[in-house]
Amino acid sequence: MTSLLEQLSEMTVVVADSGDIEAIKTFKPRDATTNPSLILAAAQIPAYQNLIDQSLYSSRKRVGTFASIKEVVDEALDEICVTFGKEILQIIPGRVSTEVDARLSFDKEATIKKARKIIHLYEQLGISKERVLIKIASTWEGIKAAEVLEKEGIHCNLTLLFGFSQAVACAEANVTLISPFVGRILDWYKNKTGKDSYSGAEDPGVISVTNIFNYYKFHNYKTEVMGASFRNIDEIIELAGCDLLTISPKLLDQLDNTNENLLRKLNDKEPLPTQSKVKLNELDFKMMLKEDQMADEKLKEGIVNFSNAIEKLEIQLKDRLCSLEDKKDVPLSA
Repeated sequence: MTSLLEQLSEMTVVVADSGDIEAIKTFKPRDATTNPSLILAAAQIPAYQNLIDQSLYSSRKRVGTFASIKEVVDEALDEICVTFGKEILQIIPGRVSTEVDARLSFDKEATIKKARKIIHLYEQLGISKERVLIKIASTWEGIKAAEVLEKEGIHCNLTLLFGFSQAVACAEANVTLISPFVGRILDWYKNKTGKDSYSGAEDPGVISVTNIFNYYKFHNYKTEVMGASFRNIDEIIELAGCDLLTISPKLLDQLDNTNENLLRKLNDKEPLPTQSKVKLNELDFKMMLKEDQMADEKLKEGIVNFSNAIEKLEIQLKDRLCSLEDKKDVPLSA
């Protein structure tokens, strides 16, 4: 019998949720996703220090010899995400998701500007925008920014998605992809109820993604669903057949080493009947989100956590840049 991973790959696009290039080489997914926390973790790995240094050199050259450390680091944040993305795209045949700074999550125009810049950096490396998904937090402002970008041919992955209102707004905005966070939904319910565990089929995150998937397929939305943030393989098994699933290397390994029969649980050709189509304006969206305590809390928490990861990465880059420039005794210019 083939492994769960092999069977899953036949019915769902498997995506690596990692900034670890070696892990991506091992599992050979079609696509890959990154986020600030994953890039921060990858930046701690000595083998990737050359990519960090390369980004710092390039950023110093771009902003100029006499630019401040802060200006170089600000530029390097984008450079590093694109540098890791480029390395990942040399391994995988599909797309990489690169995230807009989470601190811009409530600023539509700044998000659009940052997304265009990221795409421009990729294009300077000869990488088509068709191979890049811009990850944006699923705030109202983020969704509206994605709507503008999609019309420009810049494809978006709406992340930090926890509630039905977010999913509806994303579909109406014709975004390419959404990433509902299965495991973080489970975390909230476990904390709220005190219940230690849920079976796969009863998992609140699994139920949420299943409902969104059926709603999209029943109403013929083109937006794809990519389940994310898994805590165990039972969640993944219950979502077999979802458009895409982005999975950590640890769980990919577990799936690869488990041999049992995998049943398709979601079918885009035969979606379960669902509620009538919903239309949301900004007020409706924000009221529905506020009424969904879990989604409201987890969205805010996710933005804070991703923002904190970016700030930690900034400190690391500042220290590294100072070290490099002290060694050279002149500003980086190569």
